[in-house]
Amino acid sequence: MRDDRELHVVTGAFGYSGRYITERLLQAGHRVRTLTNSPDREHPFGNRVEVHPFNFDHPERLASSLEGAQVLYNTYWVRFNHADFRYSQAVDNTRALFKASRRAAVSRVVHVSITNPSEDSPLEYFRGKALLERALQESGLPYTILRPAVLFGGEDILINNIAWALRHLPIFGVFGRGDYRLQPIHVSDFADLAVGEGNERADRIIDAIGPETYSYRGLVQELARILGVRRPIVSVPAPLGYAAGWLLGKLLRDVLITRDEVEGLMQGLLAT
Repeated sequence: MRDDRELHVVTGAFGYSGRYITERLLQAGHRVRTLTNSPDREHPFGNRVEVHPFNFDHPERLASSLEGAQVLYNTYWVRFNHADFRYSQAVDNTRALFKASRRAAVSRVVHVSITNPSEDSPLEYFRGKALLERALQESGLPYTILRPAVLFGGEDILINNIAWALRHLPIFGVFGRGDYRLQPIHVSDFADLAVGEGNERADRIIDAIGPETYSYRGLVQELARILGVRRPIVSVPAPLGYAAGWLLGKLLRDVLITRDEVEGLMQGLLAT
């Protein structure tokens, strides 16, 4: 039987922001397809989401998986350089995704970037995001580029890692003075914004930030208050703080903080 619902494609629908976007789309009655590297990842959608691999190395298959899509919501990226996968590969793959979208005549792309991207940035994370913004703008595809600073809520990384440290460590170290700003947005609000932009027609670039601006030290203090814990909050040199985070991450078998995240914070890149 023919399905006449609008097709919306989400990269990484089983991941963090992609999951919230997918929930909104299903609630709105849309047909949803995901492109993913993790088809067997646990998710709450049952058989309501069509699952396709990315097929970056097969442009024809990638374009075929996008055919008929009204909107592509692109959350695809990599948080840090791995031994077997790097930012540069994520940039190349995303360019291939945009080319396939053009070939498949996707009606609109809602693309997740970052606040303050720059092709001149010494930070590869922010530089890669800037390169992809330009690639999308030059693709000929109608687009919205969303620039979130920090997402929080549910399974977020930064806020949950701060909360874990406040609960388990006797003191909390902030990098330098901790007076650099950030503007977090709740992932539910971000998903609402993304889905709303799927209905727009004009090309748009939006700073996707929340209503509150915090200093990093102030954010830590607010989280401690919410958690009901009292911890000394001390300034530490950035290299020492990063080394401590790296060591703790090794013990926990997780990545608590990356060098680009530390530098981005301290340079004020997570606020507008």
